[in-house]
Amino acid sequence: MTPPRAEPPQDDAESSPLSRANSFLSRTDSSEAALKAAKFARSLAPGETISPKTDRTSDRLARMIGDSSPDRPSAVRELGLATVAVWQNVIERRRPAPDSAPVPATILFTDLVSFSTWALRAGDDLVLDLIKQVNDACARVIRRRGGQVVKTLGDGTMAVFVDAAQAIEAAYECGEAVSAITVEGHRPSLRAGLHTGEPRAVGDDFLGVDVNIAARVCDAAGAGEVYVSDATLAAVDAERYVVKRRRFRAKGVPKDMSVYRVLPRYDRG
Repeated sequence: MTPPRAEPPQDDAESSPLSRANSFLSRTDSSEAALKAAKFARSLAPGETISPKTDRTSDRLARMIGDSSPDRPSAVRELGLATVAVWQNVIERRRPAPDSAPVPATILFTDLVSFSTWALRAGDDLVLDLIKQVNDACARVIRRRGGQVVKTLGDGTMAVFVDAAQAIEAAYECGEAVSAITVEGHRPSLRAGLHTGEPRAVGDDFLGVDVNIAARVCDAAGAGEVYVSDATLAAVDAERYVVKRRRFRAKGVPKDMSVYRVLPRYDRG
């Protein structure tokens, strides 16, 4: 009786899980269904993926993916290019425009008076508690008055408004809201300064000379005071306020600019 012939031993590399997985992925990568789905996903991706004219990291990566087995259909390659396109779109949306247009706006700065002196005695926990309460209170007022909080600056806030009168009202209401806050017996006091001009919108921020002027006007105010530049006063009905001119000199500010303390006339309808 002839004994059964033994099967030749299989190559360990061919029978390994890694080899089988690689074989499966290779078949799937070039399958018609996978290619169709990957190409559809790429068609939904925004923008042009490969740019031969630039040397951005994303462009180099896209060229590497595109040059990988270019003669063989590949779902992985299509999905890779789609991913790079999405990545590029997100980066471009976050990048500030190099020549952002000026934006007519009234810029508001607020600042806590004598904050540093109190903070040295109070300690970090109380300081953080106070800053959070102040920032939250100011943000609520600014939004209610139609403004936009641009950023918080430690113990202060920068905001922009389309309407100068609303900006002045917001400045006073911020001061009132902050004066109602008490942390371990300390009652903070706010000052505010406003200037109307055409800052440049850069991403989520606003930059330019007009922003610097608004900050300097705020620095000149005292506790509980709201100061405005002549440009802001000219943009509102001055009869709505008690107006007192203040002496003002600051570096980087036009020498002929005037600054006023304004008080709302609550007896007006």
